[in-house]
Amino acid sequence: MKKSNLIGLKKEDCSKIAEKLNVLLSNYSIFYQNTRGAHWNITGDQFFTLHPKFEELYDNLILKIDAIAERILTLGATPTHNYSDYLKKSTIKESKEVSDGIKCVENILESFGIVIALQRELLDLTSEYGDEGTNSLMSDYITEQEKEIWMYSAYLGK
Repeated sequence: MKKSNLIGLKKEDCSKIAEKLNVLLSNYSIFYQNTRGAHWNITGDQFFTLHPKFEELYDNLILKIDAIAERILTLGATPTHNYSDYLKKSTIKESKEVSDGIKCVENILESFGIVIALQRELLDLTSEYGDEGTNSLMSDYITEQEKEIWMYSAYLGK
């Protein structure tokens, strides 16, 4: 029985990484939909500032969702695709606060914290298993998102 897959990683290791990536995918999918909701429903004096910023964010999130799903496929697994499954696996919860700018930004910061923590766990796992492809992807995401956290925190005056 063949122990490695086409990209040279152990099938068992790939399965563990893909399982963790599916949790990340679920969190990103809820984060994405929450951000869409904020974009659609934001009101108040910060509308013209936040409306395009939220659109920029969800455009970025959808690219990450696609890349994560494709990485899961590359590892030989199947990406989760049902929102009912996303809701079960995600630590990020559906947001009901989508019109108050401050609450939306706080929700975004909390969501970034969750995905960064998951990505750091994946860094450890992929380092252990020699999965440079996933490791590099997670490292790039963390670097970008740490700057986003700084910027959204600055908006809140923190």
